[in-house]
Amino acid sequence: MSLKRRALQGALLLGAAWPALAHAREAPASVETVIVTARPDPDDPAVVRDARRRLSESPGAVSVIAQESFERRFSVALDDVLRDTPGVFAQKKWGGDVRISIRGSGLGNANHNRGLLIAQDGVPLNEADGFGDSQAADPLNTRFVEVYRGGNALRFGGALLGGAINMVTPTGRTAGFETRVRVDGGSFGLLREHVAVAGEFGDWDVYVSGTNQTGQGWRPQSQQNLQFGALNVGRSFGEDREVRFIVNGSNIKQEIPGALTRAQFEADPRQAAPGNYANDQGRDQRGLRASLRTRWRLNPGAVFEGAVYGVWKDLDHPIFQVIDQESRNWGAFGRIDWDGEIAGRRADAFGGVWLRTGDLDSNFYRNLKGARGAPTSRTLQNADAVDVFGEARIFVSDRLALVGGATWGKAWRDYRSLAVPGTDTRDFQADKTYDWIAPRVGLLWEDEGGAQVFANLTRSVEPPNLSSMSPTNAGFAPVKAQKAWTAEVGTRGRKGPLTWDLTVYRAWLKDELLQYVVDADTPASTFNADETVHQGLEAAVDWQVTPSLRLRQSWTWSDFRFVDDGDYQDNRLPIVPEHLYRAELRYEHLAGWWIAPSLEWQASKAWVDFENTTRTPAYAVWSLGGGWRASDRVSLFVDIRNVADKTYISNVQAQVEASGASAAYWPGDGRSVFGGITWTY
Repeated sequence: MSLKRRALQGALLLGAAWPALAHAREAPASVETVIVTARPDPDDPAVVRDARRRLSESPGAVSVIAQESFERRFSVALDDVLRDTPGVFAQKKWGGDVRISIRGSGLGNANHNRGLLIAQDGVPLNEADGFGDSQAADPLNTRFVEVYRGGNALRFGGALLGGAINMVTPTGRTAGFETRVRVDGGSFGLLREHVAVAGEFGDWDVYVSGTNQTGQGWRPQSQQNLQFGALNVGRSFGEDREVRFIVNGSNIKQEIPGALTRAQFEADPRQAAPGNYANDQGRDQRGLRASLRTRWRLNPGAVFEGAVYGVWKDLDHPIFQVIDQESRNWGAFGRIDWDGEIAGRRADAFGGVWLRTGDLDSNFYRNLKGARGAPTSRTLQNADAVDVFGEARIFVSDRLALVGGATWGKAWRDYRSLAVPGTDTRDFQADKTYDWIAPRVGLLWEDEGGAQVFANLTRSVEPPNLSSMSPTNAGFAPVKAQKAWTAEVGTRGRKGPLTWDLTVYRAWLKDELLQYVVDADTPASTFNADETVHQGLEAAVDWQVTPSLRLRQSWTWSDFRFVDDGDYQDNRLPIVPEHLYRAELRYEHLAGWWIAPSLEWQASKAWVDFENTTRTPAYAVWSLGGGWRASDRVSLFVDIRNVADKTYISNVQAQVEASGASAAYWPGDGRSVFGGITWTY
């Protein structure tokens, strides 16, 4: 049965359910929420408080990052936005290319993102097969970010080990201003201009913005030229009923400096890899994402949320060869949230479906110093997927809720290679199907002060993307889907001046998808490990020492390893360090100025290879921020990164066994100074 037909049937079934829900026994007009988040930060606006409350209903590790927490520093990519979130490894390799991993998701992926859903307004930045990147999202067009760690992303229908990150665009009602003009600039020729306009016009609201960013980069072969745009138009039909049209666009041109060998790093960490410079390696991509979505209250106890969306992306990517790709992805999702009673007990539930399909036309050419040479391959790659999901909570007491849910998923992979004259390629076609059920159980308890304790057990499944399946004339490589069971226990809340978020987890993985770099001229190779374990601790503590002084800290302990592996015994997995600590001490003066020293401390060495022969040095990097709110309309900031000009390795490429010739090391940026001014009306 085709995906389009399945989508039509799903839509008809969902539509048929509306009348029954609309005439169901209505809950009281004012439904109290028993399980709520700990008291929110008083600086957070209502839209962020609502998001915190909604996410706090999950019996697991979740976070909400308000724009207010990162707008007063130089935030150009997701590593800047996510830096204080425990459990998230987000480290820049170059430009806007950030390695993002939650609980070891996509570990070792040489490029782009895997094992984690990254979305904007619910529209995935991933391709339909799960492969994607985060560069198309502009932090300045983000009102807040939702982070669902691990199996807590069930509301999106996914069953990935890492969970989901969803960036929410401002609306004309939530932006908090009518006009904003911002200009940032600083080291390495970096300049960014941003303009945004927001407003309400009766039942309508509009938000529109544009960003232009240029810079040379800390290393040669790091030049960038980026443009982002956003349009968000909404129409209200009464309380909790609206239709919204959202468009996000991006134009990204970036050079790639490349990873270095250890000897090259020690000699000069600012140099570009010789091959990258000689072949003018880079990544240029244009993209457009559009969605038509609705939130519609059917009755006091039921709300429907749904959307249809389309994504177009064009990629020109000269690396070991010149990659020319164009992809189109479409999808639809719908979810019904319900509040009421079951057997006299307060209860709530949600259920929905997510359908998606995508096709990608891929052409490879020889790289002639950045220009296209003779063609080497032409392929047509298609992926379809469907997830049907649901979760319910029943309150067995006023303070304790039991939770159960599951997702059923199915994914299709189709790959066709077309013969290219003068090469050994030939026409062939391969396809494969994966399906799974991923259940989830948990509990959530809250005391009278709002502090919560939670626990859950969740299954995750990740089918390999088309790139990981290494298609050749012989068909797909025998790569299996990755499976895992993850158990977590945690607590969050506030007590006086202290706010905390603490989670301990352990994941038992089977057939983990791991990847290693062969050499600079060969795509990374993917294999299934037999059994592995990912376990760790995610902790964040905020201490409001005085009304003017605040200490924010996060610590992530990550212990990822093989289990009795035939090749690697009980070795640790590479890339993510065992201990990563971040802290910021912020002083806010009543006169409107502030100062904030911060620390990033990788307190342990990170392994480079599966054989555990080589590690990177530990490091500590200090930074200093400051600013002044000159008036209600004008504010300024300065952001000094790596004050001591520390030489360090921020990221590595996984190897089987590292050698002196391994180009595995990405240097962290040296000292830099940025500043900005914002006019708000």
